[in-house]
Amino acid sequence: MNRDILKECSRVVIKIGTNSLMKTPTKIDYQKIDRLAFVCASLQQQGREVIMVTSGAVGVGAGTMNLDEYPEAAAEKQALASVGQSVLMNLYSRFFQHYNQHVGQILMTRDIMNYSNAYSNCRISIDSLLKSNIIPIINENDAVSVDEPGHCSKFGENDTLAAVVTELVDADLLIILSDVDGLYDANPHSDPNAALISFVGDIDEEIQAMAGGSGSVFSTGGMETKIKAAQSMMDLGKSMVITSAENPGIMFDILDGNEAGTLFRKAEAEILLRGDEGIL
Repeated sequence: MNRDILKECSRVVIKIGTNSLMKTPTKIDYQKIDRLAFVCASLQQQGREVIMVTSGAVGVGAGTMNLDEYPEAAAEKQALASVGQSVLMNLYSRFFQHYNQHVGQILMTRDIMNYSNAYSNCRISIDSLLKSNIIPIINENDAVSVDEPGHCSKFGENDTLAAVVTELVDADLLIILSDVDGLYDANPHSDPNAALISFVGDIDEEIQAMAGGSGSVFSTGGMETKIKAAQSMMDLGKSMVITSAENPGIMFDILDGNEAGTLFRKAEAEILLRGDEGIL
């Protein structure tokens, strides 16, 4: 598929996962954060609006506390998230400042989905940051989020949070930086013949199986939650790309319309039809 449409994307959500920010489960990859800051600041200088969704609070917290592994107890993980989130934002602030770019923190819980005033206020807060040329950095509020009968304030996966944010701010594109180059037709970690799928125009049972859905014999890097996020984006007539976080500079290629990662996007004719039906 021709990717020139991506050149026109003016508001972009970029999501990066814990594995992509850490060298090991408890050691931070400072070089990766630096390259991410450079790319995001550069895109902002090009006139694009960038929103980041980041994971990593627990991992950074574990590294800060010199732990060898993550604790099992939920309360201990929440304590690590509290420590790690402040350290993580301090790192982002320092690296982004090196490129003369300010950032602002927003912590979210799923509750905003249930209350229109909270949802609207969150959108206003993000828009206000963007108007001031500040890059919002968003994470789930892991230190207080809960998942219990009658009250679920957890997103669970930041792929889901990224999709919610993309819809919330009406962004043109969601880029998910992962530990794989995109969606493969087999598990690339175990099958040397696995082939990267460049474009997905419809998420059918075969695509779901490749992502580790029901009946699948393999799963690649949490791909199932990414495919669910892609479905949400496609239902809204938006685009999503899954690509490797190894070199954040690949986002320049994506937004230049070059082939990189896996692009999820409905056919243009179908997008227009759905828009006419009032689904957008």
